[in-house]
Amino acid sequence: MNWNAIKAIYRFEMSRTFRTLAQSVVSPVLSTSLYFVVFGAAIGSRIDQVEGVSYGAFIVPGLIMLTVLTQATSNASFGIYFPKFIGTVYELLSAPVSFVEIVIGYVGAAATKALMIGLIILATAHFFVDLNIAHPIWMLTFLVMTCLSFALLGFIIGIWAGSFEQLQLVPLLVITPLVFLGGSFYSISMLPPIWQTVTLFNPVVYLISGFRWAFFDVADVSLFWSVAAIIGFMTACLLAIGWIFRTGWRLRS
Repeated sequence: MNWNAIKAIYRFEMSRTFRTLAQSVVSPVLSTSLYFVVFGAAIGSRIDQVEGVSYGAFIVPGLIMLTVLTQATSNASFGIYFPKFIGTVYELLSAPVSFVEIVIGYVGAAATKALMIGLIILATAHFFVDLNIAHPIWMLTFLVMTCLSFALLGFIIGIWAGSFEQLQLVPLLVITPLVFLGGSFYSISMLPPIWQTVTLFNPVVYLISGFRWAFFDVADVSLFWSVAAIIGFMTACLLAIGWIFRTGWRLRS
């Protein structure tokens, strides 16, 4: 394992975050604070509790997931797309660096950024609601696994994208709607039976449900299926990335 190569890629990607601190960190935190004001204050004043949890606290896991999923995907996709765009990806592919080391460097940096933002939002939430975490180890586990799995997805999107417009297509038109429809601001038990069944086909439901269970000991689906869903998703992304580097799809063309 070439740790120097991994360290170089990782440090380069992280330095970009600190060069654009307002865009990378401050903007997502401010946006999430607005969600707390709108949903927590306006809607929360009309909804007392959901599953025995105050509405303001109930939406915290969903808000963290909304930001973490989009940030992990966007950071990883831009990280690998930009070298493709300017042509430096060929230098990277011709260097004595394996695809595993490339993936660890880029995905690790994107996951770190998303994790950092998620923890900052969690700290910010304490200014708006009283929040106690029932299972802190599980909470961190779900958060880290989510950051890694969606950073892997973002890496795939960055390789697939042929333009900056395509780069934003999946996060805006796929991931964000799935999070909103995945129980981030409500419990799926509040839906009519037919829509509960339809919602279970949304993979984000399992992530949010497991993450919310770590906070409040309540969940829409069992912990087993939440863990199985995120492990299965991560495995599928790893297999896809392995195939991409074996075939050179969208990398050597």
